[in-house]
Amino acid sequence: MKILVINSGSSSIKYELFDAEDLEILASGLVEKIGEHGSALNHKTFTKLKETSQYSKQLPIPDHNIALKCILDILLHPEHGVIKDSSQIVAVGHRVVHGGELFHRTTIIDDKVIQAIRENIHLAPLHNPPNLKGIEVAREVFPGAVQVAVFDTAFHHTIPKKAFLYALPLELYEREKIRRYGFHGTSHSYVAEQASRFLDIPPGQLNLITIHLGNGASMAAIQGGKCIDTSMGMTPLEGLVMGTRSGDIDPALPFFLAEHLGMSYDDINELLNKESGLKGLCGTNDMREVIRMRDAGDERASLALEIYCYRIKKYIGAYFAALGRLDAIVFTAGIGENSPEVRERSCSGLGHLGIELDKQRNFSSSGIREINTDTSQVKVLVIPTNEELKIAMETLKALEHTRD
Repeated sequence: MKILVINSGSSSIKYELFDAEDLEILASGLVEKIGEHGSALNHKTFTKLKETSQYSKQLPIPDHNIALKCILDILLHPEHGVIKDSSQIVAVGHRVVHGGELFHRTTIIDDKVIQAIRENIHLAPLHNPPNLKGIEVAREVFPGAVQVAVFDTAFHHTIPKKAFLYALPLELYEREKIRRYGFHGTSHSYVAEQASRFLDIPPGQLNLITIHLGNGASMAAIQGGKCIDTSMGMTPLEGLVMGTRSGDIDPALPFFLAEHLGMSYDDINELLNKESGLKGLCGTNDMREVIRMRDAGDERASLALEIYCYRIKKYIGAYFAALGRLDAIVFTAGIGENSPEVRERSCSGLGHLGIELDKQRNFSSSGIREINTDTSQVKVLVIPTNEELKIAMETLKALEHTRD
C-alpha cells in the first residue's frame, strides 16, 4: 500500500510517494510550468538503502489533469517507477493552504468538503484554487484512493481570541471571518513533535517558539503542545520579513501608495507580496546571495540582513512574554536550517532571557541538533522540517480511522 502526497500550485505539482507500512519515501518529483512553454517532469526514486535515480523530461503538459496522469505514468514506468498498478495507491494526501474556521484537523475529502474549500477561496485566492484543482483531478485519476485534506491553518486553531482577533468592528469577524489564521502549520506541528522527542519532554509540558524561515517565513508560540499565537495573519503577508513579502507594515501605507503614487489595488498587492521583503531591500530574495553581497561590501544587503534578523528577534521577545516560560527555540526550513549567521543574529543579545548560542555548535550541519551553550537556560535547536512526511502521517491516520 502506498500514500501519494500532492502539493498542487497554479502552474506546478509537487509530489512524494510513501510506503504506508513504514512511511519510507519511495519517489518524489515536480511537474512544472503546467500550461506554459517548457513544461517538464522531474522525478526521483529512492531505495531502502537511500540510493536514488533521477529522470527528467520536457513534454507538453497543458493542464493539471495531464500533469497528474504524467505523475501516474512515471510511477508505473517499468524502469523509473515504483508501483505496478494504480490500485496500490490507497490514499492521496493534499496540502490545502486555507481551511478557515471550518477545518480544525485533517479531513477525508467528500463533496461537502470540496464545497467548503471552495467557499474559503476568498480567504486564500492565490492558493486554494490550485489546491482544489489538484483534489478534483486526483479524484478522477485515482478514483479508488481515499482523498485527504491536510490544512496549513489547522495547527493554529487553538489560538485564543485575544490573539487571533484584530481590533476592528467585531461584526467583520462575525460576518466575514476576518481574523488571524496563520500558516505553515504543518511545518510548525512537525518540528514541535520532533522537539518533544529530542528533548524527551511530553508535548503537554513543552513550551516552544518555532521559527520557519524559507522564502515565506513565520513563527509560532506553542504552549503545552498547542499553538497560542503565530506571526502570519489572515493572509501569509503579515509578520516576518520574507523573501518577497514585506511582513508587518503600517496598515495605512496602502492608502498612501494609492493616493500619492496612484497605485491600483493590484499594483499594491504585487508590491507587498512579490517585490518587497529581502528582494525589495537589496534586489534578491535568496538569503545565500544576500550574505554573499554583504560580504562583498553591499550596504543594502547588509541592511536587509539586519532588518530580517531584527524582526525575528522582536517576535522571540514577544512570544517569550506570551508564553511566560520557554523550554526551546526551534529553527527550521531552508534559511532556518542552513544559515548559522541568521540564527546567531536572531539570538544575539538575548542572554538576559537565558538564550545563549554556542558558536561552534551553531555551525554543525546535519540532522536535529542542539546549538545552545551548556549553560543556556533555553535550548536552541535546529530541526529539519518535512511537511510532506507530516502530510503522509496525517493521511495514514485518517486512513486508519476509516477502517476502525
